Amino acid sequence: MSDFVKQLFSIEGKTAAVTGGGGYLCGEMSRGLAKAGANVAVLDLREEKAVTVANEIINETGQKAIGLGVDTSKKTEVEKALASISSELGDVDILVNGAGTNSPTPFLEMELEEWQGVLDSQLTSTFLCSQVFGASMLGRQKGAIINISSASAGPPLSKAFPYSVAKAAIKNLTQNLGREWAKDGVRVNAIRPGFFPTEWNRKNFITPERENAILGHTPMGRYGEVDELVGALIYLASDASQFVTGAEIAVDGGFSCMTI
Repeated sequence: MSDFVKQLFSIEGKTAAVTGGGGYLCGEMSRGLAKAGANVAVLDLREEKAVTVANEIINETGQKAIGLGVDTSKKTEVEKALASISSELGDVDILVNGAGTNSPTPFLEMELEEWQGVLDSQLTSTFLCSQVFGASMLGRQKGAIINISSASAGPPLSKAFPYSVAKAAIKNLTQNLGREWAKDGVRVNAIRPGFFPTEWNRKNFITPERENAILGHTPMGRYGEVDELVGALIYLASDASQFVTGAEIAVDGGFSCMTI
């Protein structure tokens, strides 16, 4: 690799925090950031998942990593996590907001508690982490926040009502913060994944008919491989995107540009 490209996309020595980092997509993002030279704090509601990914990073890359069990929908826990990360890894330069759950419950059958639970895990989490970590970044006049949007952010996908609402709001929040913090050294962008199905997705959402509809609407005609999100992530985390804020980058095999 040329020195120019290496320097342009370098995140070596930076500290990244990844919420939902014990999961399928954000676990791979955590590993990708570490492979690119960042030290990584893996945050997840399931502490054992976070620790597992952190240990994988340490063993596979030699980078520093910690795994923390954090309910990112609770501000006190987010504040405690930031303090722990700052103490063990240093100031956070990169925040990836990827925590969140989904629900396949039909709209008329959904209880308020379930609706609110998805919104809290997705939107409230993104709000609180952006607020807490963002304040630290603003104090240093530098930082990159990368939110995880979705193909469901608009127009919404069927069978995922609170998830779609939350992702649309996350896209809007990304644009709001991108505008607000543009002159303060903190960039806020989003990655818009297409279909990267987990085992849970396949069980709860993807019937054979639905799979045909998804792949028929995806010009590349296939699902995404989870490591295919890492390139956009490194771009948004690095100085290669230093004039990019409030943007949403689709990594979806062409899904968002497909009509007939």
